[in-house]
Amino acid sequence: MNRIRVQREPFDIAAEQHDLWRGRAEIGALVTFVGLTRDINEDARIERLTLEHYPGMTEKALEAIAAEAADRWSLGGLTLIHRIGTLAPQDPIVFVGVASRHRGDAFRACEFLIDYLKTKAPFWKKESRTDGEHWVAARVSDEAAARRWESDL
Repeated sequence: MNRIRVQREPFDIAAEQHDLWRGRAEIGALVTFVGLTRDINEDARIERLTLEHYPGMTEKALEAIAAEAADRWSLGGLTLIHRIGTLAPQDPIVFVGVASRHRGDAFRACEFLIDYLKTKAPFWKKESRTDGEHWVAARVSDEAAARRWESDL
């Protein structure tokens, strides 16, 4: 059971977690990651973050990476939610939830999914900062984290 959403509205973290395991006694592990909008980047104060995407293309890319995670690990379900639009500091941006019988599969799949979202998913971020507007590029450290999964093929 994979659930993938790209949306403007906030999500309920507890409800999303609950939906992954409730009534499913075979689930022994639930691992989640929630990404939040920061208030500072490169020593400049962030006033807001605008996220854009290509409708249709983004969802297909997320579905493909969810399928790859399900092929690599034994999962009971996963949820990927990524927000778009304008967000303020401390607004949740992304939710990754993975349910599995065992914690190892859940942890690895969750980390794989967030590494993919940070580097390969077709989202564009523009920060409105005290020093102007700036498009956000993937960090070298994020790219390195994503590359390590290539060696696991």
